[in-house]
Parts: sequence; structure tokens; C-alpha cells
Amino acid sequence: MGDLIKSLAMAASGMEAQAARLQHVSENIANADTPGYHRKTISFHETMAGGTVSAGPVRLDRSPLQQIYDPGHPLADETGHYDGSNVDLVIEIADAREAQRSYEANLRMFDQARQMTQSLFDLLRR
Repeated sequence: MGDLIKSLAMAASGMEAQAARLQHVSENIANADTPGYHRKTISFHETMAGGTVSAGPVRLDRSPLQQIYDPGHPLADETGHYDGSNVDLVIEIADAREAQRSYEANLRMFDQARQMTQSLFDLLRR
């Protein structure tokens, strides 16, 4: 019984971590056209409590910002350039799909463990 509860906790922690990842990916996509915006990344860490995972600190991607030429833009310097963002929409969409699939896999694992727990309770009631 303890292993079933542990698997429920592991799947739930995986879903929480992927939900946090999706939140940051959506923020990146929403701010792709914001001047000076740095892409946010998140890492996962295994906790000490039996294989569960948690989202680590949010980090800013320090890759260079895209230089955009638009002399009429209010943020443009004397050469007509301003700093765009370092968000690549292709990468963000790929990250979103990976997070979605990982979330769904954890959801299926959670559902299987829940069904097994329910079946065990049904057997114990007999």
C-alpha cells in the first residue's frame, strides 16, 4: 500500500513541476516581442522524499539579446538599434509540447496508481 501512495506522490510532483515549466514557457511566448526580455528557464530537482521532483529556481537565459534595427522606435540608440528579446518561438513551442507530454504521462501514472488503490480497497472490503 505504501508503494502505491508513493507512486501517487511521485506522479503528483511531476505534474506540479511540469505545470510550473508550462507557466514559464507561456510567459516566454507572451513576452517574445518585449524589448529587453530575457527568456526564463527552470530546472527540476529530486527531493529527498522518495523520488519526488520539484521545480528549481527560475533562471534568466543570458544569451545575447537580438539587435533590432528600427530607427523610429523610442528605445533605438543613435545607430537605430534596440535590444529585442532572446526568446525563440520554435524552442518555446517544443518545450511546451515536451512539458505537455510529460504532464500527460504523469497523469496516466497517477490514474493507474489511483485505480490500483481503489481495486485494493475493493478487495479489502470483501
